[in-house]
Amino acid sequence: MTTDKKLPERKRFSIVARLKSATHAWRGLGIFIKTTHNSWVQIFFGLIAIYLGYILCISSIEWIMVVFSIGLVLVTEALNTAFEIDIDLTSPNYHPYARDTKDVAAAAALISVAVSIIIGLIIFLPKIINNIH
Repeated sequence: MTTDKKLPERKRFSIVARLKSATHAWRGLGIFIKTTHNSWVQIFFGLIAIYLGYILCISSIEWIMVVFSIGLVLVTEALNTAFEIDIDLTSPNYHPYARDTKDVAAAAALISVAVSIIIGLIIFLPKIINNIH
């Protein structure tokens, strides 16, 4: 049995649509930075890591790990913020599952910070100790 219904055509590629999509992402970044107080602390420590990497002449692999760590923390914090915004909208009254969702998202951000601290210690601590002696 065949039907004469056509599947909807794929939307054509549009530079304007891509630019508009990017504007939404930039708007989201602005919301993240304005509403997430932890983001400023994380950006500050990320800049310290970049500065240390520069003055301690870390290797390319170490740079990759530092940049990845900074990105990991910022991405998990942004997702945590997005989850919180969504939960506040969809569950304005207290609900234990809403609280659990927020707490688990916050735990993801905490885990990423802990991993980044460990990576930072592995990369920077030996170099700092060697420079002291």
